[in-house]
Amino acid sequence: MPYNDYRPDLMGTATLEPRGPFEVRSWQSLTLVYTAGLFGIDDQGSVKIGMRGHFDGSPLQTTEPTQPGYVTAEASNGAPLEVSIETRRNIRPWNKSIFIRCLRYLKEGDTITLRLGDKRNGSPGLQLQTFCESKLTFQVLVDAYATYDYVPLAEARTPYVSVVPTVPAVWKIVAPTLRRPGEPFRISIKAEDVWGNPSDKIDQTIRLSATGRVDGLPENVTFLPGEFVQIAERLKVEEEGTYTIRAHDERGNLLAMSNPIVIKPCSFAHFWSDMHGQSGETIGINTAREYFDFARNKSFLDICGHQGNDFQITDAFWQELNCLTAEFNEDDRFLAVPGYEWSGNTGTGGDHNVWYRGEGRPIYRSSRALIADRTRTDKDAHRLPDLFDRLEGEDAIVVAHVGGRHADVKYAFEAKLEPSVEIHSAWGTFEWILKDAIEMGYRVGIVGSSDGHKGRPGASYPGDSSFGSYGGLTCHLLPRLNRDALFAEFRKRHHYATTGARIFLDVAGQFDNGCRVLQPDSSTSPATQCLMGDVVETGNESMRLALRVEGSAPIERVEIFDATELIRTYRTWEQRELGNRIRVTVAGQRYRGRGRLVRWQGKLRLSGGEIERYAAVNFWNHNEQPKQVSDSEIIWTAVTTGGEAAIDIWVDAAAMEGDVIIDTNFEGGRFAMRSLDADGETVNCGGMDIRFNVKRLPEILKTCSFDQCVELPLSRKKENKFFVKVTQEDGHKAWSSPIYVSSSSQGDVR
Repeated sequence: MPYNDYRPDLMGTATLEPRGPFEVRSWQSLTLVYTAGLFGIDDQGSVKIGMRGHFDGSPLQTTEPTQPGYVTAEASNGAPLEVSIETRRNIRPWNKSIFIRCLRYLKEGDTITLRLGDKRNGSPGLQLQTFCESKLTFQVLVDAYATYDYVPLAEARTPYVSVVPTVPAVWKIVAPTLRRPGEPFRISIKAEDVWGNPSDKIDQTIRLSATGRVDGLPENVTFLPGEFVQIAERLKVEEEGTYTIRAHDERGNLLAMSNPIVIKPCSFAHFWSDMHGQSGETIGINTAREYFDFARNKSFLDICGHQGNDFQITDAFWQELNCLTAEFNEDDRFLAVPGYEWSGNTGTGGDHNVWYRGEGRPIYRSSRALIADRTRTDKDAHRLPDLFDRLEGEDAIVVAHVGGRHADVKYAFEAKLEPSVEIHSAWGTFEWILKDAIEMGYRVGIVGSSDGHKGRPGASYPGDSSFGSYGGLTCHLLPRLNRDALFAEFRKRHHYATTGARIFLDVAGQFDNGCRVLQPDSSTSPATQCLMGDVVETGNESMRLALRVEGSAPIERVEIFDATELIRTYRTWEQRELGNRIRVTVAGQRYRGRGRLVRWQGKLRLSGGEIERYAAVNFWNHNEQPKQVSDSEIIWTAVTTGGEAAIDIWVDAAAMEGDVIIDTNFEGGRFAMRSLDADGETVNCGGMDIRFNVKRLPEILKTCSFDQCVELPLSRKKENKFFVKVTQEDGHKAWSSPIYVSSSSQGDVR
């Protein structure tokens, strides 16, 4: 239930100084003064200061005055105060809180002065969070009667500060991955600070160039202070090929290179989505309006959805969300899709995203845990089968999600509503949910999204918190950008997922004697080829899988699966090219639920020789990067939540004749470097799939393109489920939706 709402106007006031704006990760000392209201606070009464659970600044503490995050509290009347830091003992989203118990009473007008990052005894202060927030709010809750029944101050009296980006560190050029010859497109340019926030602290002209002729591309664009982005519109390419756009500073230094842009005749183009995230009205930050604005104007998505937890979406907010999606939605420019996250506990089905084609549809809640309104409870859907019943006849799509309450597709599934499963988000990588679906015989596509809680849909960095991955994206194969096309092609599973990189992936099946393609309405159409996600029937003995990848970084490997079985692995180099480069990869999760995060403490050392250089892969926390502590030793701290993090080392010739010794807080091992190959050796460390791997790579990977046509035999006894997984050198991955192929006794179906 929400908090007690008894007379918040009589519960006092609070002020906070200074107010900012402050740059992310800057050191501050904030003073919050609570002034008691009419009732004062009784002996043993208390005040709670709530902060959102995503705050990833200095951990708050009350015991070490010289250390970061030191918190103190004093009462103006001299009353002794008991101060403690609590986690998950407050109503969400205020999962972190400061608890102040008054051991004697306060009367009206008495004050409690709370210092966050108290510097008076040598603390450096409080280091702020890694992400921008227009209102970093400190919710003040008052138990005036010592009943442990809290009343929050009125919203107008709730103190906050604003957090803004710092200086640029990384430039980005975002471009489409597939357009047809002569089809207009745009590129978008921004600079992010070290924590992934778009920065407006720029006063610079940059030069643009392309690998081929791009009509309309300006030679220069200029950023002025206060400007976050520059966009070049109405660009065209007439000639087929693969193009990239580059940005250089005025001295000619390369600042950024776009993702690959493939130009070819095709019935569809590529459009990128992050359809799953939340704003401050539920568990995220900032407003829903700011959320959609970021998606359209700062991460440059084509498609976006807002998926607030249903048990926190009031009827008024549901109406507001529908108004916002209608306002932001613009065909052929940007799609905003209405929807919500059905947030049932795992035992009742687990998290599932729901999207409607149009506004004005009902919200069927899993519960009303944080909603006081008890009217129209007949609209609730407490179990996943209940949701499916409620959605019968609705123009809706449902996708299973793995987050805090992970989905259980074995508990319930509805093929008419659920075209796909989500296997990557900021929560991690969850290939196990695809395996579950395949084992149950379901035909599902593969999508990725962020489930971002930090106000950055489409560019969701985990920061310094329990999120272990960069947020995912989905690439949709659409004839044009509108909701009708999106829903039609989504239901055909014509999409692929990535871990956030805009990788070009083309996967198609070809049949010499033709096939029949099953449509969502259960009709079939004859064809000689099919797309990823299609369900086909054929009399052929085999299928040619036509596969093309244009990576946003060099390609490390390409794998072809049939259901859960790996059947082919391709690399862009030969075994003889393996060099003096060793990759150590840590991976895995503890279990399927909210506490899946694995914290790694590791050390790498050589038995002889020296490390010439090293690089980190998927170490998203800027404050926790590997450190070389001697000529032959590196230490690291990392987190994994189903995904991977890796360290590459390049060693001298003497080192290659010896061993690399790995020690972790789980297991360790000693490996002869010369004997390692591209697959390497894996050490299992328990949990669900906690492990580390040690292997060799070529010293330099250059190949970003992969093109292959492979003959795959078809089974007469089972349905084949062919999909492709791409792994880049930089750790980013892509997964195609499977092609589902079953045999036909009718032979030639041309």
